[in-house]
Amino acid sequence: MKLKEKYEIYKIISKNIKKYRLKKNLTQKEFAKKCGYSHSYIKKIEGSNSPNNYSILTLYNISLALDIELKSLFEDNNI
Repeated sequence: MKLKEKYEIYKIISKNIKKYRLKKNLTQKEFAKKCGYSHSYIKKIEGSNSPNNYSILTLYNISLALDIELKSLFEDNNI
């Protein structure tokens, strides 16, 4: 696997988090509070230069806050 491909998953996750958050009509600030993270952290995760070091537990907590399955964050369906 090429390094570029390896980090592509973070872009997919980032876009999915934003997509599902917007479907729930939540602002980043509201969403951050709901999942127990700071607004700046959620902003970084959703950003185009998202950090490539968040944990599975973080993603799990985000999926719970969005009321979606964890695997939904990894799907690359024309985001």
